[in-house]
Amino acid sequence: MTDQTPVIEIRDLHKSYGALEVLKGVSITAHKGEVISLIGSSGSGKSTLLRCANLLEDSQQGEILFKGEPVSWKGSGHGRRPADPKQVLRIRTNLSMVFQQFNLWSHLTILQNVMEAPVTVLGRDRAEVEEKARHYLDKVGIGDKCDVYPAQLSGGQQQRAAIARGLAMEPEALLFDEPTSALDPELEQEVVRVIKDLASEGRTMLIVTHDMKMAHDVSDHVVFLHQGLIEEEGAPETLFGAPKSERLRGFLSSTMAV
Repeated sequence: MTDQTPVIEIRDLHKSYGALEVLKGVSITAHKGEVISLIGSSGSGKSTLLRCANLLEDSQQGEILFKGEPVSWKGSGHGRRPADPKQVLRIRTNLSMVFQQFNLWSHLTILQNVMEAPVTVLGRDRAEVEEKARHYLDKVGIGDKCDVYPAQLSGGQQQRAAIARGLAMEPEALLFDEPTSALDPELEQEVVRVIKDLASEGRTMLIVTHDMKMAHDVSDHVVFLHQGLIEEEGAPETLFGAPKSERLRGFLSSTMAV
């Protein structure tokens, strides 16, 4: 991989659930250190695109490349599946996903939640992982919560723990699926601050979000999806400041007014 090779490249991706076509040929490229936000109405295909990029969902057509390496497939159409389980595991461990609903293990402490995947999936040394886990929990501002359980944390703290868990895998890129939509406005800002800090460090990120201010502030590139296609994309200043598409203008006027 050269410096010019994208971390994630998606070419002409199609995804259907039965007869319902959710992605109708979407192409996105994320280079190292680039922050891309995906915006659009509910049902536009944003979260599906993220899940396809991380191979949590199987797509029916198109290519997904990770650091220049194409995903190998077997079968076609609705029968298409990744051909190499080892490749899938390698890609997934390098693309940490942060979900809307946190997905923390309730029976583990916050520190154990953050340590679990690096120890069990990557086979890293437990003492080394613990040191890094504590570092990442400090980084997201909840280093004092190592020994408590998820139920004892606020939603914003749980989401920051989920981000620390993603960072502990030391991935090539972070994928955020509506990271703030389950939070009330005050807690949302805790998480937005963490994401802004990560963006300022030059981390590669794909962010599905309903928060237009965050998308404007942290993104290098914004993609507006409408009914499974890219309607418009570009720098945040252009997309939010001078949208060309009537659909994007309508979407922004409705979301910014809320």
